[in-house]
Amino acid sequence: MPFVLRGVAEGEFVVVAVPGHRLRPLEQAFGPAVDRVHLFDMSEMGRNPGRLLPTLFQILADAHGEPVRVFGEPVWSGRSEEEYPACVQHEAMLNFAFAGWSARFLCAYDMSALGPEVLADAEATHTALVDFPETRPSTAYDPEAAYERYNVPLPAPEDALLLPFDVESMSKVRRVATEFAALEGLGQDRLQDVALAVGELCANSVQHGGGSGVFATWQHDDGSVVYEVADRGRLTDRMAGRKPPAAHQRGGWGLLLVNQVSDLVRAYAGPEGLTTRVYLRH
Repeated sequence: MPFVLRGVAEGEFVVVAVPGHRLRPLEQAFGPAVDRVHLFDMSEMGRNPGRLLPTLFQILADAHGEPVRVFGEPVWSGRSEEEYPACVQHEAMLNFAFAGWSARFLCAYDMSALGPEVLADAEATHTALVDFPETRPSTAYDPEAAYERYNVPLPAPEDALLLPFDVESMSKVRRVATEFAALEGLGQDRLQDVALAVGELCANSVQHGGGSGVFATWQHDDGSVVYEVADRGRLTDRMAGRKPPAAHQRGGWGLLLVNQVSDLVRAYAGPEGLTTRVYLRH
């Protein structure tokens, strides 16, 4: 409350992004100041943590040079095992992504609901820790180590459908991906998202991953359809797909679109190449 209300009092562009069940109590607590606060449901906005940085870049653009203050809860009890590593990597990149911007961020972690490993990751990805009203430097701050801790191989299940591809067989991969999604019950609008995401990942493999790759697909236990593309590429820019390209730049939108249409995106950058995995739900 003090962090948000101070921003309102100072005329800043104030954003609050928390899971949906927390929004109504906060709206009531803010009182008349709520009209000056931009509220977002983090369970939608950050369902795929890969969407968070692009959304924040857009928020800063919408502020038109005003100082920006963001209060967010990107990690909450109930985040899946697949989602959590992407959350940590997002938090690890946040300070670097907005270095030099007129913006301050406060991330909330529910200490009563989250385990010690989660809180340790929070200390590694944040420069300062706040137990109101006290603020202290985080002596464990090491975002590089936190990011790499979750850069791990992503083994596919033994029954996954595998399909090698190159530039001439990309269209076949898109067709197989959409047919598989239709069989699993995804609606027509999601089939378009499937075609876009798989098409962009395969195109990246052809252009930047050695000219070919291996496509895999299966159904996850939670009902999601999972698509994976592995190639010999290298991840040279961790902000790829998270920072909008410059207006004059040709290309660079593919991974950004993949993040927007997918419910989760995970990646593993290893010595033999790059593996990118996307989850799409009904």
